[in-house]
Amino acid sequence: MDLDHARAVAVTAAEAAGELLVSGTRGALGARPKGGSGDVVTELDLASEKLLVERILTAFPAHSVIAEESGLLGAADGEWTWLIDPLDGTNNVVIGLPAYVVGLALCRSGRPMLGVVHDPVSAQTWSAIRDRGAITSSGVRLAPPHNPSPHGPLLAWTQGYSVSRSDATVRAIKDALELNARRMLQLWAPLLAWAMLARGDIDGIVGYRAEAVDLPAGALLAREAGIEIRALDGGPFEEGIDGTPDDRSFVATHPSAMPGLLDVLRGGGAVSRT
Repeated sequence: MDLDHARAVAVTAAEAAGELLVSGTRGALGARPKGGSGDVVTELDLASEKLLVERILTAFPAHSVIAEESGLLGAADGEWTWLIDPLDGTNNVVIGLPAYVVGLALCRSGRPMLGVVHDPVSAQTWSAIRDRGAITSSGVRLAPPHNPSPHGPLLAWTQGYSVSRSDATVRAIKDALELNARRMLQLWAPLLAWAMLARGDIDGIVGYRAEAVDLPAGALLAREAGIEIRALDGGPFEEGIDGTPDDRSFVATHPSAMPGLLDVLRGGGAVSRT
């Protein structure tokens, strides 16, 4: 598998989808409810997904595709699977907030090998190939510094759609973080948060039962930029597509900051030590 070629195809597709989204946000969105959690889907999600799926399956007809809105497409049970998030941040778009991205990941036997995140608003693209680092669209390597603030870290929070408002673990984690963080962002666009972490704009991300379709691309991008990712209890974390929602709870931050962030969670009684 030529991962450089796959990256080129994914970047071109993501940027084409981004142009479609930027143009589409100027008109009527055609939003409607999605599921029972208050989420929404728009005609833009579907149009972007159609473009991305067509580009990927044309270039790689033997591959599988798991798209956020359409589910499994293409070849079934293949070695290589693409994950497509055509519009990460739909709820932001619906309320007129320009904070959204396009994300693609290519997984081999469930393990991400390539991740691409494109921000249509800033016209920036970031990508990573496993064990080869993370780069900008101009080829500059991502390597966020660790500059701790005396006022605490700037964190982003993400959780899966299935998490209920009454979840006691969520309340404990968020209480502990809000007491110790300088700010805690809830962006409604996890892939955007991953890109911000890989760039060094924020200090960390804490996720609880995150969605499988957007986690691998963002986590691979951050990990290849030098970010450490652990399970909430400090144990190892794998950003693959297998496993249960509980396997997708994590802490991501600069390696130097990881012990302190884990201590915050343990001190608040949110998690226990492995």
